[in-house]
Amino acid sequence: MNTTTNNGAKQYFEQIYQRPVILEAKKLTQVFQHGKTQRTVLNQLDLKIHKREFICVIGPSGCGKSTFSRVVAGLDPYHSGELLVDGQPIIGPSPERGMVFQGYTLFPWKTVKENVMFGPLMKGASHASAEAHAREWIDIIGLEKYENQYPHQLSGGMKQRVAIARALVNQPKILLMDEPFGALDPHTRQKMQKHLMDLWQNIDITIIFVTHDMDEAILLADRIVALKANPGEIKEIIEVDLPRPRNAELMLTPEFKRLREHVDALVHAQEEELDPALEELPKIPRMTQVSTHK
Repeated sequence: MNTTTNNGAKQYFEQIYQRPVILEAKKLTQVFQHGKTQRTVLNQLDLKIHKREFICVIGPSGCGKSTFSRVVAGLDPYHSGELLVDGQPIIGPSPERGMVFQGYTLFPWKTVKENVMFGPLMKGASHASAEAHAREWIDIIGLEKYENQYPHQLSGGMKQRVAIARALVNQPKILLMDEPFGALDPHTRQKMQKHLMDLWQNIDITIIFVTHDMDEAILLADRIVALKANPGEIKEIIEVDLPRPRNAELMLTPEFKRLREHVDALVHAQEEELDPALEELPKIPRMTQVSTHK
């Protein structure tokens, strides 16, 4: 999976677009009711995501990124339009769409192994089968030494690895990730990004990844869906024409910086439109007498 030249990038995206469409939004609209008023959060989104794509969704606060991931997961009903997986409408949650949140959503009273076993058991697998599948995924995420530990005994990065395993053990077609690394320190976040890319390149999965972090979006994505807010609409879909496999050193290249400037202009230009206070912050008055002398 290499895209080392512009021609290579063109061929890479041609191959992507030849794959079947796994998720399609047609005029997707989501409206929230606030008393007697309505707020349109997503406004007639049209989007096709192809099998095994890595899509990042980015945009200013309030643009509907998390709302989009929740309606795709089937956690929230949408107001109008169509939302299809393999041509079939989404009408609620399904094991074919796994979800990983920013917050740690593991069951605190269950061990690592028991957390990962939960999905297969709910689908009717025997205890032995669920345990075997759980152990397989625990090995894949590198936590076999911790399978009998409880969530409070794990670091933040470990907890998110367990959450990813718990989602993937159900063999979903689509993995939805809503700011999954947002609470991690920079070093752990970088390691988790690499781990996720390794997983994606070695299993049959389509990933939709919501993030505020522009560098993260460029590093991970095949395409970036940039949303605008009020109402949430697709402002631009950006093809990330950078070579794979990717690592942190890529961020130092002119090509990465070029993409970052473009994404930054898309996202932050509207943030200032939405919040004029960002354009010029007030000067803070001196509230106490501050002395430089001891």
